[in-house]
Amino acid sequence: MAIVAIIGRPNVGKSTLFNKLSRSRRAIVDDIPGVTRDRLYAYIEWNNKRFILVDTAGLLLETEDPLESGAQEQVDFAIQEATAIIFLVDAKAGLHPEDKHIASLLRKSGKPVFLAVNKVDGARQELALPEFYELGLDKVYPLSAIHGAGIRELMEDLIVCLPDEPTPKDIEDETTVRIAIVGRPNVGKSTLVNKLVGFPRVMVSEIPGTTRDAVDIELTVNNRRYIIVDTPGVRRKGRVKEKLEKISVIKALESVQHADIAVLLINAEEGPTDQDLHIGGFIQKRYKGCIICINKWDLVQKDKSYVKFMLEDTKRRFQFLPFAPMVTMSAHTGKNVNKLLPLTMEIFKQYVTRVNTGLLNRTFRKILAKHPPPARGGRMLKFYYITQPEIRPPTFVLFCNRPEDIHFSYERYLVNRFREAFHLERTPIRLIFRGRSENEEN
Repeated sequence: MAIVAIIGRPNVGKSTLFNKLSRSRRAIVDDIPGVTRDRLYAYIEWNNKRFILVDTAGLLLETEDPLESGAQEQVDFAIQEATAIIFLVDAKAGLHPEDKHIASLLRKSGKPVFLAVNKVDGARQELALPEFYELGLDKVYPLSAIHGAGIRELMEDLIVCLPDEPTPKDIEDETTVRIAIVGRPNVGKSTLVNKLVGFPRVMVSEIPGTTRDAVDIELTVNNRRYIIVDTPGVRRKGRVKEKLEKISVIKALESVQHADIAVLLINAEEGPTDQDLHIGGFIQKRYKGCIICINKWDLVQKDKSYVKFMLEDTKRRFQFLPFAPMVTMSAHTGKNVNKLLPLTMEIFKQYVTRVNTGLLNRTFRKILAKHPPPARGGRMLKFYYITQPEIRPPTFVLFCNRPEDIHFSYERYLVNRFREAFHLERTPIRLIFRGRSENEEN
């Protein structure tokens, strides 16, 4: 599929244009330059032509900041893979010397370049348009990304240069596995993503907070499509002070909300922390599949006594996620990384399991006969039948006469029996108890 990259200096409105065209709020937008660091992708359809739109970091031709240098490498990747480029400049700031250098760089790429002058919101900005012809590009497209004015003309000209592509299947169909890589800052999430995809797709730095956006990466292995989401590190609420960091944490948790499986990364040198448990609790409450990955294993594996203690401590503290397998790995060296996708596939197959209604009710009656629900306050609890309305996760609705009397221990008993009966050991299971009288059943 054709790829269109938005390129320009920092703070010219690239993320605002990306959000407007993708009809989303995926890219973080702020007046502070340098908010975007990694490449963000979105599927766009315009006049029946589909393509991939890429938001990029602000292009700086000279920088000594290691984070900015990494961001510039991501921009270089975007230019190399692009079919066409939207070169965005700022009407309010006027023509900047770096705009001329960027224009020269883009011309050398040999890609079609469309010069869009953003922030044209009135007569004063329109007067600045002629100076942008100095950049030597054929046409200038005035627009306002925030209001949407002028975008139509730009896009109608741009799609003419894009090759026709066969209409693909839905971007995410029922077989697509969405995996969110989550954890505290600096536990190796971006390193793991890059190791999985096989090249430096996202920025990696020892500086906590390098990743700000939740970045989706599509990967196909053995004809199975995966969407892997690299997320910002999640800090404790008390330590989340800056506005951008608060937004990043929200995006990380939203990524878990929309995922099928969350890979929770833990630093082997530190072992599980209270914040890791909080993230695990969020995963549990959203009924997501989970893998607990203890990363940086190469740094601790020689200390046998520490390893034994840490593994036992991790297993004990994550008892509330009994379905989550535990993997020791090193994203840096690649040790055991190859186990991750097969394990997610095993979990996913259980996560989308649907049980035949007849088998479900026969099994349920056997479970009830073996251990009937206890009476509470002298009142008998009766179950009538069970259905499965949903998957992702397997969700069972149990009809009974007194749903408010069901004790959590009996609910846990039922979940464990369903795991055994239907081979659902590695997926969360949701039970919904619904009231119904015996007369209604008859």
